Amino acid sequence: MRSLAIKELWGRRRRLVAALVGVFLGVAFLTGTLVLGDTLSRSIDGFFARAYADTDVSVRNATQVTNAPGRLRGEIDASAVDRIARVPGAANVQPVIQGSGQLLAKDGTVINARGPRTAGNWIDDPALNPYRVVEGRAPRTPDEVVIDRRFARDGHLRVGDRTAVLTPRRTPVTVVGITRFGDQDAFGQAQFTAFSLEGARRHVGRDPSRITGVLVRAAEGVSQEELAARIRPVLPQGAEAVTGRVLAREGQETVEKGFLSAFRLALAAFGAVALLVAAFSIHNTFAITVAQRTRESALLRAVGASRRQVLALVAAEAMVVGVVATLAGLAGGIGCAQLLKTLLAEGGAGLTVRGLVITPAGLLIAALVGVVVTLLAALSPAVRASRVAPLAAMREVATERTVRPSAARAVAGVTLAAVALGAVVAGALAGSLPLTGGGAVMLLAVMVMLGPVAARPAAALAGAPAARLRGVPGRLARDNAARGPRRTAGAATALMVGVGVVTLMTVFAGSLRASVEDGVAGSFRDGLIINGGTNDTGGFGTDLTDAAARLPQVEAAAGIGRGNARLAGENAGVRVADPARLGRVLDLDVTAGALSDTLAVSEEAAAERGWRVGTPVPVLYADGSRQTLTVGAVYRNADVAGDYLIPRTAWNAHNGRSLDGMAFVKLRPGASEAEARDAISALARPHGAPPVQDRDGYVAAQTADMSTFLSIVYGMLALAIVIALLGIANTLSLSVHERTRELGLLRAVGATRPQVRSMVRWEAVIVALFGTAGGAGLGLFAGWGLTRAMGDPFAALPVQLGTIVLVGAVAGVLASVRPARRAAARGVLDSIAAP
Repeated sequence: MRSLAIKELWGRRRRLVAALVGVFLGVAFLTGTLVLGDTLSRSIDGFFARAYADTDVSVRNATQVTNAPGRLRGEIDASAVDRIARVPGAANVQPVIQGSGQLLAKDGTVINARGPRTAGNWIDDPALNPYRVVEGRAPRTPDEVVIDRRFARDGHLRVGDRTAVLTPRRTPVTVVGITRFGDQDAFGQAQFTAFSLEGARRHVGRDPSRITGVLVRAAEGVSQEELAARIRPVLPQGAEAVTGRVLAREGQETVEKGFLSAFRLALAAFGAVALLVAAFSIHNTFAITVAQRTRESALLRAVGASRRQVLALVAAEAMVVGVVATLAGLAGGIGCAQLLKTLLAEGGAGLTVRGLVITPAGLLIAALVGVVVTLLAALSPAVRASRVAPLAAMREVATERTVRPSAARAVAGVTLAAVALGAVVAGALAGSLPLTGGGAVMLLAVMVMLGPVAARPAAALAGAPAARLRGVPGRLARDNAARGPRRTAGAATALMVGVGVVTLMTVFAGSLRASVEDGVAGSFRDGLIINGGTNDTGGFGTDLTDAAARLPQVEAAAGIGRGNARLAGENAGVRVADPARLGRVLDLDVTAGALSDTLAVSEEAAAERGWRVGTPVPVLYADGSRQTLTVGAVYRNADVAGDYLIPRTAWNAHNGRSLDGMAFVKLRPGASEAEARDAISALARPHGAPPVQDRDGYVAAQTADMSTFLSIVYGMLALAIVIALLGIANTLSLSVHERTRELGLLRAVGATRPQVRSMVRWEAVIVALFGTAGGAGLGLFAGWGLTRAMGDPFAALPVQLGTIVLVGAVAGVLASVRPARRAAARGVLDSIAAP
């Protein structure tokens, strides 16, 4: 049986090409995602290991109000430096002063960075400083700085250039050095500008008696743990000493549990979609080839082969296909990982990763998944082949009988569909993501189960225009698609999955934009916005908002900043503003109390926490100080103001220099918007020229990152659609092969070669439209449910959705080119004489 399996594969090698290619592409993508995930994990571990390579002990504020990576903790008493310096075993002690610091480019604009934008003091001890000066020298005077090579390049800055750093006030500086972080041009997307110690005290620190922390190098023979234990008794209240190893591990775990975990999950999802689509293609290929070999299977049974042996024969063929394609996919996955790494870097992730990390575990996972998926996809056809009766060898047997799907399948499918639809609707109305997501996954099973049931009426509907416009070839194409509902459904289902995911992502993009529009429209009716970006360490000084408020065209202006604090024992992201002033430019829809110089919370947060106007709320700030604020107002519109709005007067007493992330400007009645924009832009130029936008411009800027992400998603999911199209082409090729005699008879009674080609092409278009329409419907419905469950408005993008449908139809034509040419090329007599 083993040799027979090899002969069967070799004899039908051309028919198995699409299955091989499908498995290859799916395994290659899965391998690439696993390799890329391992590479990023190793690189990030290396970043943090280098950052604290020779730092034995770090002293910092013990209060933690956020788990976000790169966020600075509160300050500690500067007297800790002298105390630690007297500890036995402390070979070198360096104070650290860090805070917000945005570097300006040559043209005076802020150099964008996705990570934290900080400034601080240059550490003279190379063992405690992961940065190295590669051009120029270290800063010596208060107005000299060294900058990262990446951001020097982005800002077109060189050694000797004059520029400025926003701390947040504008600080003119001279660039005297260019640095690298180890062998990288920056620490990811974190921007760090280093002053001298005196410069950091003067420009970055808000109080000479306070510092951010202390770095300590141990004397020879003193371990990190031993030195930390000696330092702890001399620390001021609210400070803690941790070892360099602990710091590195904290950074690694934070990124692993946050960004990297989500990134791995997203990549795995793409790989799963590609393999799922490939599985449908494999199943369809084996189903048709098994049907074509019905008499052969019967002959094997007639000469003594058992059902188990026939089953093993088909399983062996599937195993060979799976192993060969998987091995090729493992090799192709290395190239795929390199390509994904390049796309990631070009997409602005800021990770300069050299080399690839290939682990045995990753390769083993991809190999097992590839082989198992192939075997499972071929299981049903293999069982069907084993059930062929020996007497079938004695009579003519159709390769695929035209049978209607069973009533049991229809009833089970409709029942499951009702449950899935109910779960999606109930989850959407109740705001339950797990319930909605579970219903959406069940809909995939419904598609598979009801595909053959829906194929016949769907083919008749989709083929109606072809029957009217293309005459006999169009009617034959429609009838052929309807005659083999299992084959049509099998080819279309693969495309349904790919199109469904693309449509779902398109709905997410539209809903995100609609959510931002609704949020801004609900709170900010008209006027202008000074947009400092969404980076917590970016923005502009509050004096810019004050200056804008004094312009003759402006009726009122209010800024809003971001921060982190612990409210009633829970870490939370907060907004910082003057609530009363903010109420003049934003309609927060206050439902209780009034906006004043006290805490305001959203209606949703108040209901969740059980708060109401007058409730005292204990607040713990990053510097370790505590304060009790009273809820003074509850508001409904939280898209701009967030869930917690802390007065700037309370915030500034416990944090560094205050920043506005954005400012909202309400114009006087009759004032020219263009004149106001020009006047505000002139005021904003010394602050790094943050853009001054109207509401539409602000919405476009907020959703720009989503558009970039969506482009990457479309590129990745194109792989799944390519696999689906290969499946359609393979199905058509096998269908043409099994209908060889039928095509010959058509030619004999007068059908021309162009008519035969037209028939096959239209059949492919019908299958593609069936798959595309089903996938688009699934994606729209699942997108509606998921966006409603997340509390976002449902918003489809009609142009993008129309493009998806058009691409599906065009893809059907492309998939039919080779099968149609082969169908028309064969001679009439040879076709009629075919078995």
